[in-house]
Amino acid sequence: TTSQVRLRESHGAYLWRVPLATTPLWTRGQSLAGPKEGLAVVPRPGQKGTASWDTQESTKFKNVWTTHSKSPIAYERGRIYFDNYRCCVSSVASEPRKLYEMPKCSKSEKIEDALLWECPVGDILPDPSDYKSSLIALTAHNWLLRISATTGEVLEKIYLASYCKFRYLSWDTPQEVIAVKSAQNKGSAAARQAGTSPPVLLYLAVFRVLPFSLVGILEINKKVFENVTDATLSHGILIVMYSSGLVRLYSFQAIIEQFMQQKLDLGCACSQGGTTGTVGEAPFGIPCNVKITDSPPPLFEVSSLENAFQIGGHPWHYIITPNKKKQKGVFHICALKDNSLAKNGIQEMECCSLESDWIYFHPDASGRIIHVGPNQVKVLKLSEVENDSSQHQISEDFVIWAKR
Repeated sequence: TTSQVRLRESHGAYLWRVPLATTPLWTRGQSLAGPKEGLAVVPRPGQKGTASWDTQESTKFKNVWTTHSKSPIAYERGRIYFDNYRCCVSSVASEPRKLYEMPKCSKSEKIEDALLWECPVGDILPDPSDYKSSLIALTAHNWLLRISATTGEVLEKIYLASYCKFRYLSWDTPQEVIAVKSAQNKGSAAARQAGTSPPVLLYLAVFRVLPFSLVGILEINKKVFENVTDATLSHGILIVMYSSGLVRLYSFQAIIEQFMQQKLDLGCACSQGGTTGTVGEAPFGIPCNVKITDSPPPLFEVSSLENAFQIGGHPWHYIITPNKKKQKGVFHICALKDNSLAKNGIQEMECCSLESDWIYFHPDASGRIIHVGPNQVKVLKLSEVENDSSQHQISEDFVIWAKR
């Protein structure tokens, strides 16, 4: 009996079979696309795709299938996606087989980003097709699509807006709420030369999935969040990053309750700026209906190098790098309740390599911490200090070494 390990590369896909004696360490991306640029990360089930394993010297690898692609290749739960998600290959069988290939499209219809949605157990859904997996996809011309994960048929479509360019998809609450993030608004070249810039940095459109319903579209305004450089949404928390390295966390629900200008429902008539249309249909789209006018009180804030910030563990802890360039590669693990440093909470790794190390809370919610270097993977655990339940410590669980 064998298990599969699948490797994801930017221009080639390889499928290998290895004995069950190997120990795969899989971390999976919330989004099927590559890492989001310059964001503070709050771990949620699924991080960016990478694979590591510890094998015996006698392990033999057999290449059962090879293919190449001019565009990036994405993998998600037994499916390999090519041609910007328009071609899907199943890797579950003994040899990969094509599930579907969508018709060729123009550059403006290209799928920019996608998420895999799977039917929740026990829920009653309005349509029989809802009980099968779907790919939630964002196109270059601002359409949000729900595509059958087995046939490639477009099941639902929502037109987002014409006032910005939406580019990224992520789960706010995994399998329940999605956030669609726009590209940053840099303004025109003439405005930049004149030293002026548009007040809105970006937009976040938030939807509940299956059936699709709009939570709201939020603008991140530079007049409210001074020196803001980026923002994202995770687990009901608005995460805002600043040029100083500061990261602030806000309650998204509190923002919705205080600053929503009007409730919008998909498919309903709406008037905005003298224009009337149907919400979610072209060319009207969805107006921005959440505009923050005063800076809300933050739930938490911390300063970190390059805005790198993660939260996880039991009880809650966070990981930062002190906000000084000489501290790059040094990670501090601290308690969220009082910012106290855990015992042995400073982690660093000797890296005589072009590859830098990185660290994150394991996405299985076990509280374990994975520290990955060029030639080793350290699995750390967070536990109470003996005879002192108020303090926690970091200890090494085991290490996987790579022979390079």
